[in-house]
Amino acid sequence: MAESRLIQGRYRLLDLVGRGGMGEVWRARDESLGRQVAVKCLKPLAPHHDPSFGTVLRERFRREARVAAALQHRGVTVVHDFGESDGVLHLVMEYLDGRNLSQLLDEGREPGRRAPLPVDDVAEIAEQVVAALAYTHEQGVVHRDLKPANIMRITDGTVKICDFGIARLGHDIGFTARLTGTGVAMGTPHYMSPEQIGGEEVDHRSDLYSLGCVLYEIATGAPPFDLDDTWGILVGHRDTPPRPPREHRPELPAYLERAILGLLAKEPGQRPRDAREVADRIAVGRRPPAYLPTVATAQPGSPRQELPPEAEGGAARPPSWTRGMTTGPKAVSAGPRPAPPDPAAALAAVWSGAGPVGPAAAAPAARVDAAARLAERHRAGLALGRRGRWAEARDTHGAVAAERARLLGPDHPDTLASRYEAAVALGRTGQVPDALRACADVARARERVLGADHPDTLAARQETAYALGGLGRHAEAHRVYAAVLAARERTMGPDHPDTLRCRHNLARSLSRTGRPTEAYRTAREVAAARSRLLGPGHPDTLATRYEVAYVLGQLGRWSESLRDYGEIVAARAAVLGPDHPDTLAARYETGICLGRLGRGEQALTVYRDLAADRARTDGPTHPETLRARHGVCVNLGRLGRWDEALAESRQVYALRTSVLGPGHPDTLVSRREVAVGLGRLGRWPQALTEYRGVAAAREVALGPDHPDTLAARDDEAHCLRRLGRTAETAAPYRRAAAPPGDRRSAG
Repeated sequence: MAESRLIQGRYRLLDLVGRGGMGEVWRARDESLGRQVAVKCLKPLAPHHDPSFGTVLRERFRREARVAAALQHRGVTVVHDFGESDGVLHLVMEYLDGRNLSQLLDEGREPGRRAPLPVDDVAEIAEQVVAALAYTHEQGVVHRDLKPANIMRITDGTVKICDFGIARLGHDIGFTARLTGTGVAMGTPHYMSPEQIGGEEVDHRSDLYSLGCVLYEIATGAPPFDLDDTWGILVGHRDTPPRPPREHRPELPAYLERAILGLLAKEPGQRPRDAREVADRIAVGRRPPAYLPTVATAQPGSPRQELPPEAEGGAARPPSWTRGMTTGPKAVSAGPRPAPPDPAAALAAVWSGAGPVGPAAAAPAARVDAAARLAERHRAGLALGRRGRWAEARDTHGAVAAERARLLGPDHPDTLASRYEAAVALGRTGQVPDALRACADVARARERVLGADHPDTLAARQETAYALGGLGRHAEAHRVYAAVLAARERTMGPDHPDTLRCRHNLARSLSRTGRPTEAYRTAREVAAARSRLLGPGHPDTLATRYEVAYVLGQLGRWSESLRDYGEIVAARAAVLGPDHPDTLAARYETGICLGRLGRGEQALTVYRDLAADRARTDGPTHPETLRARHGVCVNLGRLGRWDEALAESRQVYALRTSVLGPGHPDTLVSRREVAVGLGRLGRWPQALTEYRGVAAAREVALGPDHPDTLAARDDEAHCLRRLGRTAETAAPYRRAAAPPGDRRSAG
């Protein structure tokens, strides 16, 4: 095609910008709209092809091009048009001003090999690619030829995947590399999954394997099987475990190595379930260990504000989802909680479900009195929850639910109301798996009795999502929140308080699934709506602004995050008072921001003042007082004052052991801080004892595959290496690098 040639009388080819196995890519101008586009011209068929094959190919091309054109995601190249000109099939796409990952690797080429990309770039690229893959896989589209040359990073930092749908077409035509004499169509050998090599049917997990190869290469500078012989590469993919990336590049974070090796599992079933799970693993790893959760944990008998079902809360043992999180509770105002159903109305033939059982069926007057007493006990349970006495609230609601089931029937709305409150209290006392089962049971019963769109049904489903998040199953939680939000918007409208509360939680789930940009946009929208409807100083508005500030931190925009938290502190102090738990929680986050900005002296002052105020309001051994003191330890270390840091961390560790127990996540965080201080002071044998204790306790409490357990094993290996006991590092490193499910036998 000539450079001045017009395609379809519309697209004028300007410059040849790339040539590959499937054809050529031209920079072109769309004469109709006056914009730059990229035109990919596929190679014409070879003379030996049967003419009828050309007809099949053109139809297949149209179908695949339509699939690609239907994909609408910021991480996928936009397809504008497609067609045929002079027998050449072509695709018109957005023009991307940037370089593909292969070009970026070439730019840093060293003698004998390419140079890896900066670690932060690797993590950022990984997050963006898995977000795009999650979207496309959910649309039923598998790429089949993911490689560095098919991933573009444009000038604004956005990463885009190219050639969706067209890669499969290339296999059919035979444009891609072949094994000599086999006639088996292949992709690019360095990035092929074992099932592709075997000629098996592939699904989205094949793309995940190819992604693992890409991430391995940009993290280390070489693909996992860097051989000149094609057969050797293919056999490596099929039979040989890859070398751990950190053997090539020791400074690579352990979480990235684990994510990459998980993607490179030989069997599809041993890889992550989907791209959302990969995003979760990377997001958890990227959260700085020092950015600790603020979980307001009430001591028995201590007064405390009411938290709604979907707000973050705590009791003597915070729920498991707080482990590894990077911020504290998003203090969401409870708002008006629906009053319990009127027991008299329930007995006035309004209820048509299962009736009372047992002797009570024959005593209507006694049943009315009993129902009234149960309603009073139900209200007492709600009051216990408002005061933060969740264990007592759980027992009260559980007992009332059992009696209501006997008196009114298991599916009576009052019975379900008590079961729901008992489930909420289970979550607030750290019994998250039990809470999830209980909430799911209530949701199913309410859907059967009240209907799918009834507010009570939606409330139970929303609490189910909250429990899923508490178990770290953030992708599942996000799906439930999205479905509940759609129902709330349809039945209540977009500005109803319950709708906005659900959107607030949806924003939180987006941030926990590694989608901070979407989380930021959603949270800002909710904050604006709440400000408009409730006022800028309303606790719910400030709760969502708190979430906005948190996501700004996730995005690395610490100065903006600090500014927002400062404004929230001032607003909460004015509205709720300077000693309110929500005000103090926001002050904690300002300390985190200051520390992340390198302003350790200011952060140290914030945490010392906060610890004093927490001790005054909550007591010297309250978990939140100890959390503030832990912030003091961290920032003393940042300032190099390790003797002071070690002394403080030992005190906090001892108090947390006494108050929370030796296996509590916060206690183990303090124990690790003791180990860090010992190591910094050169006392490595003592540090090793503490690191091993943390690893063993986390394995028991969280399981061998939990990111915190793996990080602890990595600490243990690092300490062994500092002691010169390198032969002993194999076991913890092997355990940390083993694919999920294999770690119990590793070592």
